[in-house]
Amino acid sequence: MKCEEFFVYQDLKVAVVVPAYNEEKLIARTINTTPDFVDHIVVIDDASSDATATEAIGTGDPRLVLIRHENNTGVGGAVCDGHKEALRLGCDVSVVMAGDGQMDPAYLPALLDPICDGTALFTKANRFYSRDSYRGMPKYRILGNVILSFMTKLASGYWHLFDPQNGYTAIHRTALRRLNLDRVAKDYSFENDLLINLNILRIPACDVPVPAVYGDEVSTMRMHRVIPALIAQLARGSCRRVVLKYVVFSFSPIALLLLAGLFLLVLGSAVSTWVLIHTLGPSSASAGSVLLATLPILTGIHFLIGALMLDIQESPDRLAATAGGLDWRNRSSARGGTLVTPMASGSTSASRIPPSRR
Repeated sequence: MKCEEFFVYQDLKVAVVVPAYNEEKLIARTINTTPDFVDHIVVIDDASSDATATEAIGTGDPRLVLIRHENNTGVGGAVCDGHKEALRLGCDVSVVMAGDGQMDPAYLPALLDPICDGTALFTKANRFYSRDSYRGMPKYRILGNVILSFMTKLASGYWHLFDPQNGYTAIHRTALRRLNLDRVAKDYSFENDLLINLNILRIPACDVPVPAVYGDEVSTMRMHRVIPALIAQLARGSCRRVVLKYVVFSFSPIALLLLAGLFLLVLGSAVSTWVLIHTLGPSSASAGSVLLATLPILTGIHFLIGALMLDIQESPDRLAATAGGLDWRNRSSARGGTLVTPMASGSTSASRIPPSRR
């Protein structure tokens, strides 16, 4: 089911947020290839030292909204400012498309589909959806992506999502209004920290298969600095998520199992160390000492696995999983919006022309 086929954009105001830093060569192409059904293109010039802003204005697109930063805020800061502007403009959905041309606008309807049909409030692209997705990629990068994805799953609680560093995302205004954008990380860990904050709020999310697009752009990331900072951010975010989601907001059995499991692991490790020290030499540990050392560790591991399984079941992958979740289509009916029936198979679907182009 495609949004274009249902013509649901008649009541869905879409903004595309384009964070751009020194993208004078690619920003115009990004703007010019944005689909006509997009109402606003919010470009955030993040203190670029080149002609990024000039090139963006030079496209002459009436949908363009340009925000210029005097100081570089990082990709996260630029995206957050773009989302805030999308809310100010009254948009229903805010989509992030980088200014480097790596996010194919042809797949924008696929990102909007789950939001349009009420399945999710947040969608993201996933480049690694088939065997062919890894073709040509160095093995160390494959390993790195797998490890990073697992760490992000563990920290964020979105166990059904993959490719966490993919910034091609769409989010409904219902989720944006609940999200405190000022508390989200502003550096390269933005995507990971955003998932953590969304999961704390139990925002339903899903992956959308989108192939990667690579061009002549050059990455400015310094991996020896980014990776340690990202791991630290994930560790802090994981602790924050557990405390807020399972202790503060609702004292869940997950918190009991987790706290009890950690306590038993520490206790068992301490007793094991004591037994080991006192059995050095000719003396040997009694059966009771061995049991006293191993039983807390085994029980603690069992409790932690139980907490992990419950956390996986808590992963919000459908709108019904969110307390008070609201299908936006019901809201459109209340506003007098019309949901057009699907077109016949093989017919050409019409795209919505924004008011500025009518």
